[in-house]
Amino acid sequence: MRRRARFTRLLSALAATVAAAALVSACSAGSTDSGASSSAYPIPTQDVVSSIAVDPAARALLPAGTTEVTLGLTRQPGVNNLPHGGEVPDGNPVGLDVDLRNAVAKALGISWKQEIGTFSTIIPGVQNGRYQVGQGNFGVTRPRLDVVDFATYLHDGQAFVGSANSGLTEVTTLEDLCGKKIVTGSGTTFQQILEKGAQQCAAKGKPAYAVQYLDEQGAIILSLQNNRVDAYFGPTLSLRYLVDKVPGTRFLGEYSTSVVGFVTAKGSPLAPAITQAVNTLIARGEYGRLFDKWKVPAAAVAKSEVNPAPAF
Repeated sequence: MRRRARFTRLLSALAATVAAAALVSACSAGSTDSGASSSAYPIPTQDVVSSIAVDPAARALLPAGTTEVTLGLTRQPGVNNLPHGGEVPDGNPVGLDVDLRNAVAKALGISWKQEIGTFSTIIPGVQNGRYQVGQGNFGVTRPRLDVVDFATYLHDGQAFVGSANSGLTEVTTLEDLCGKKIVTGSGTTFQQILEKGAQQCAAKGKPAYAVQYLDEQGAIILSLQNNRVDAYFGPTLSLRYLVDKVPGTRFLGEYSTSVVGFVTAKGSPLAPAITQAVNTLIARGEYGRLFDKWKVPAAAVAKSEVNPAPAF
């Protein structure tokens, strides 16, 4: 009888793991519908970019004769990183970041020469001249301002999502994480925040939190569903989408906010040109329509700036 009970428990655990993997696969692959990845995760399809006209003021800030600009970005397959970015089944990119860069290109009268990198290689690629512009949901921070210029285009935040059995209901300070296992991406502002606050628990006589670094969203979701970690620390916009489609997760709150921007080489004329383009899009109402399309109007900035004061 004991062996049969152990065998039954083993089968149950295996079934749960297979079900979790199937869910992540479904989230990443989507359906064959051209307008949505799945019935539970619709992707808006309205065209808010093609009618955008060139802004002469922004174009005048570009080096003479500029028609193509190299853009370093990351590939975001599936729909796990929406509303920032994702791919529909035919491989075409979709998302707020996609619409924003295409709108800026239209306002500047240029085309992007897109090159795929990784989050950790885009800023160094901008520094060494491989890319003229980088986009990757880069928040403005003091260390980054030392090596690149920013042209801001939205607000995002740093937030937590918890697994069902974590015991967490809300995170307002890092002390709420003491004794917990946290997953986040490497080379990110999330890593910087967690590392900077690592001593807070010990200072209060509490067990430290442990941090695991994963860069693949599907692996992060499986870690949450299988309760291998207690919480995921990531971008607010993506996490609010995630909890609506991944059973067994809950939004625990936003820890902090930062302004996000395109990055360029220090002193590049491209940052002022992009900022002018974004501000024209704002003034003409085209910028707001992008955020309305993705249902995140609160993430819009009132004004684009070059190198604003960082939050941290």
